[in-house]
Amino acid sequence: MACPFIHGPIEEGAQIVRRSLQRERIFLDRSNPLHFADDYLYERYQFSRPGLKYICEILEPHIARVTRRSAALTVPQAVCIVMRFFATGSFMYSVGDAERLNKNTVCRAVHQVASALTNLMDDFIIFPGHLRGRNNAKWQLPAKASKYTLMNNATTCDHTSIITSLDAKWPGCVHNSQVFTESKLHHRLQQGHVNGVLLGDRRYALHPFLMTPYPDPEPGPQTHYNLPHNRTRVKIKNTFGLLKAHFASLRCLRVAPDRACKMISACCVLHNNATIRKEKAPCFDLQPLDVVDPINLEYPTGLGLFRGGTVFFLQH
Repeated sequence: MACPFIHGPIEEGAQIVRRSLQRERIFLDRSNPLHFADDYLYERYQFSRPGLKYICEILEPHIARVTRRSAALTVPQAVCIVMRFFATGSFMYSVGDAERLNKNTVCRAVHQVASALTNLMDDFIIFPGHLRGRNNAKWQLPAKASKYTLMNNATTCDHTSIITSLDAKWPGCVHNSQVFTESKLHHRLQQGHVNGVLLGDRRYALHPFLMTPYPDPEPGPQTHYNLPHNRTRVKIKNTFGLLKAHFASLRCLRVAPDRACKMISACCVLHNNATIRKEKAPCFDLQPLDVVDPINLEYPTGLGLFRGGTVFFLQH
């Protein structure tokens, strides 16, 4: 009897065995990116298939096309295009070439999806202990703006790296303390609507609701206070590192400032979604603690430096 596992003339019985062992060919719908394998999706979009499907479900009422005229993008296509742009941080031309689309199509999809995600900020970015309030994501272009604009955002997070408040509207020339003072979260805390305490670094002013480290800690209770304070506050730095590792486009957004605000807000919404759904986190470097050395004669800091300069001036 001929072997049923080799090519060539074989008997009828061997042909029956071969047909029973054949696997049915599966043709993937290449117009739907969600039909690819999980590893393929995560390498390109930094999200799993269930995570991408959930994003498509919540965005479908906002970005779905009413017609297929002119080969309009489907919701999965638009979402995956934007996720690839956020995850890679590449040019829109490169994303368009990878997805076999025009650069203008990619630009419109990014703007539409980012605007839809920004409108969902109040559903995903919620400060604990109070009713939902409107997070700010507007931008006003300052006078004499340079070619490259830095942005400063007022952001808070909890111990699980979930962003609890976001105020993405300030240029980089504004000090962090002023950004926080002008935020709606500061007004809520000042009016006593929130029962809790925030941790901030030395760039912020001390408030009853905002604890900052001692600028010149003395050995003893002050140093013992600064150590757990820094261990806890470093969580916000690690959250920023995780956010930039997940969405590489945040390192340098090659768009207008008003659209950059929407993209930052959209990435924060996606970050909270990924954290809540336990998506696979990318690798990133943990940030070191802010070590505040005590006052000494060799390395004076803050008030110690001022005192040392005063003594030197009076003695000479």
